[in-house]
Amino acid sequence: RYHRVDVAIKDQIATTKVDQVFHNPNDWVAEGTYLFPVPEGATVAEFTMVVDGEPIEAKLLDAAEARRVYDDIVRRMRDPALLEYVDQGLIRASVFPIPPGEDRRIEISYQQILTAQDGLIRYRYGLDTERFSAQPLEQVSIRVAVDSNAPVRAVYSPTHRVALDRPDDFRFVAGWEDAGVRPDTDFDLLWSVSEQEIGANLVSYWDEAERQGYFLFLAAPGVTRPDRVLAKDVVIVFDTSGSMEGEKLAQAKTALAYVLDHLNPDDRFAVVEFSTGAREFSSGLEPAARAAEAKSWVENLPATGGTDINLALLEGLATVEPGRPTLVLFLTDGLPTEGEVDVPDILANVAAAAPENVRLFPFGVGDDVDTFLLDSLAQAHHGASAYVRPGEPLAEVVSQFYAGVTAPVLADLELGFGEVQTDDLYPAPLPDLFVGSQLVVLGRYREPGPATVTLAGDVAGERQTFTYADQTFAATADPAAEFLPRLWATRRIGYLQTQIRLSGEREEWVSAIVDLSVKHGIVTPYTSYLITEDDILTQSGRDAVADEEFAAAQTARPAPASGGAAVDEASAQRSLADADTAQAPAAEYAGAIEQVGARSFVDQNGVWTETTYDPSTTVTVKVQFASDDYFALLALRPDLADAFALGERVIAVSGNLVFEVIADPAPALDLEGLAP
Repeated sequence: RYHRVDVAIKDQIATTKVDQVFHNPNDWVAEGTYLFPVPEGATVAEFTMVVDGEPIEAKLLDAAEARRVYDDIVRRMRDPALLEYVDQGLIRASVFPIPPGEDRRIEISYQQILTAQDGLIRYRYGLDTERFSAQPLEQVSIRVAVDSNAPVRAVYSPTHRVALDRPDDFRFVAGWEDAGVRPDTDFDLLWSVSEQEIGANLVSYWDEAERQGYFLFLAAPGVTRPDRVLAKDVVIVFDTSGSMEGEKLAQAKTALAYVLDHLNPDDRFAVVEFSTGAREFSSGLEPAARAAEAKSWVENLPATGGTDINLALLEGLATVEPGRPTLVLFLTDGLPTEGEVDVPDILANVAAAAPENVRLFPFGVGDDVDTFLLDSLAQAHHGASAYVRPGEPLAEVVSQFYAGVTAPVLADLELGFGEVQTDDLYPAPLPDLFVGSQLVVLGRYREPGPATVTLAGDVAGERQTFTYADQTFAATADPAAEFLPRLWATRRIGYLQTQIRLSGEREEWVSAIVDLSVKHGIVTPYTSYLITEDDILTQSGRDAVADEEFAAAQTARPAPASGGAAVDEASAQRSLADADTAQAPAAEYAGAIEQVGARSFVDQNGVWTETTYDPSTTVTVKVQFASDDYFALLALRPDLADAFALGERVIAVSGNLVFEVIADPAPALDLEGLAP
């Protein structure tokens, strides 16, 4: 019924408490066998198990004993799903009886010591066991409270969208919860500790088959304000046209009041409101001390007239002075209807007027906004666009955004990796760094090896460089970093889709999206055929689909820039381009695409087929499901276990060989010749 996890971590000693309720929906008495795979890499120091408040005997099995248990269950039940855990230890207990219609509450507690690697600490919980649940969980939650003896910098989950509470640099709480779901992904949480003003860490993963690697660079200044937070200028340009009448204008005023109330003492501001024309609170930038006067001026503004976006932005940009970080917040609920209404000309005018120190953040309110205009403004001026849908709280969205940018630390960022060649870094361009925020950069590298990473940026008008020596780009496929290839692909696809929407179709962009989506199992508007096209796993098949999609785009009518569908598309692409977790398949593709570590599988005519398998060029080794050779092969090549856990029919790649699990008897394997 529910699965709740509460974790307390103090000085890298983690105490995990698990609370679960199991239900017997049948009309007969059930005997339960409770299996709890010990988290990979964890050393269980002590554990207790309680069923309905009474302690029970449970056995802790090592990996070898656990493997025999898993293999036996697979043989007896003809279900390979438990193979995923064959290299992990196991806690096993008998829970008997469970009367018809009744529940059993199971509580388990264990401790483990977490190790730090180059200042990066990782906690993992095996939440994907819930895919064995017969029904979705009514409620599932994970809470991790960390008390560190060293300052915490970045806090990051590559698997779940966590909420964070950070009262200071030494403590934080990360939480995630959901309802009516059947989780199928382990929970990972990473955090870095560092005495440096800006802590940074490198996580990398080497793909030997591709002869290239993927990396994640994390950098964060912490949550306590340093002595030298940069003074900034804030220019607010907001829409008071007739369509803003009522709730939208009231929320816009609340949002502006929040921004003005949270200026730092040395900040300056300007306010421009626009409709048919544009009007300013004052003729230039004002000190934060005048914020209360500006709030009163804003509060009395009516909603009337048309929408002259071009004039308003130029008026706001005319107040900008070089040399200080400048945030331009632009709020509108409509299309340009007065003055200059041609979007390319508006973009050109803004580009000519905006100094390099401007960061432009558009907020589209409602669906009647030009997503092409807003996204192009954000992309050209190092900002980000946000869309507030009908019924959503504008004031909350703006205030939440501003809370994250109120204290700039480093502007105009540049990353260097020494002699290591890197490419395709995202986000592009790099955003500025603020107190309490963190930089999460994904990229690829050509060759493994040691590196000195540098992070450079402007601090109070001066260029400063932070150096992180003794970093390593991995030469192996570290299972702890197996999320990186798919996460990088998610961001690159989002970036390419945005470029196509804003700049038009290019054949190489379409081809890149098709190749990435197939390899990593990421569904896109170009690749909904991922699970229906039989020839999609060959390069010629993918090329043919890309050619077809590009040709169709050339003759199709341009997609609308405004309206609900346009806002949906813009929001979805932004979500991919800024993703901190790899994209999960949409609901309609559930059961047709599966992720196994860094590998992707699609269901092709009842066979789970790895997307790197090319049937036009590859010879496969066949093995019968649940035969002696099947289990001997898994012992010989443990990397196949996760793939074989998908089902009774699987095609998987291991090294330079391809293995196919079949139902019928197969010739005996030359196991000695199949050793990796």
